[in-house]
Amino acid sequence: MSTPPARAQKTDATPTTRRFVFVLLDRFTMMSFSCAIEPLRLANYVAGKPLYSWILAGEGGVQATCSNGATFKLDIGLEDVDRDDTILVCGGIDIQRATTKPVLNWLRREARRGNVIGGMCTGAYALAKAGLLDGKRATIHWENQDGFLEEFEQVRLTKSVFVMDGNRLTTAGGISSIDLVLKLIAADHGQDLANTVADLLIYSTIRTDQDTQRLSIPTRIGVRHPKLSQVIQMMEGNIEDPLSPADLADQVDMSTRQLERLFRRYLNRSPKRYYMELRLGKARNLLMQTDMSVINVALACGFASPSHFSKCYRSHYNTTPYRERGSQGPTPPTRLSI
Repeated sequence: MSTPPARAQKTDATPTTRRFVFVLLDRFTMMSFSCAIEPLRLANYVAGKPLYSWILAGEGGVQATCSNGATFKLDIGLEDVDRDDTILVCGGIDIQRATTKPVLNWLRREARRGNVIGGMCTGAYALAKAGLLDGKRATIHWENQDGFLEEFEQVRLTKSVFVMDGNRLTTAGGISSIDLVLKLIAADHGQDLANTVADLLIYSTIRTDQDTQRLSIPTRIGVRHPKLSQVIQMMEGNIEDPLSPADLADQVDMSTRQLERLFRRYLNRSPKRYYMELRLGKARNLLMQTDMSVINVALACGFASPSHFSKCYRSHYNTTPYRERGSQGPTPPTRLSI
């Protein structure tokens, strides 16, 4: 890299270095990890002094493997760290299995010491399992939200790209780690440094904790029709107690027949079918991400009976809910690796 713009002059004063401890859980996602560590490296580069340092930690203290198969040499195992350290737990695929008892015990111990602790991507699950997010605002990748809500009712889950609540930090995964770390850099050393780091990353839009992680409904479905978007939003917000087509149509001042034509024209399916696909999608997430019984999954997704749920599930996914869970386990092996 060539000489960076706006690079601060080196001084003889010894800088105060903030250290990060990256806890790499098994099959963590590389993107969330790299998007957290690279802004720290660039902040040092721009400042011309070590504002930040970091070490890699993990169970066993030897190496960690991420979801794409790459391995990282660890600096330490689950040992005591300094009270001033910021701990960032990097999660990924099969987070329930990766959140072991030694990890939970270590997190609780460090929390009692007063450390700032964060969860990157599905790392928020490990924090919640350890009880570190009780009563706090948090976020997690949108694919994990259904299961997270069912298991951790005491956590105030949001759809933000990142959340800072006291000494607890969480990100939604993907590149959202950049936004969180830029926020930390700005708080530590000013917005100008954070902006320069963002420029070096070719990151033109720094998001805040007020930004949500998913695309808007019109962008997701590829259609910009206000009433269609409004109906889909109502469907997504009423999965456990589905609204009837008549109720949906009434909410947007349309007849049921007009609503039917609207969905046929833009989405090539009936409102009833689209709603069913949303409910089955949530059901699949719950089957794969939680230990909820099939009966409870059915009820959580608006099905009055397990038999009806199983019939609809088989029709859509070509397998039964029981076989899905038996073959996939609590989490899918090829998903949640953003």
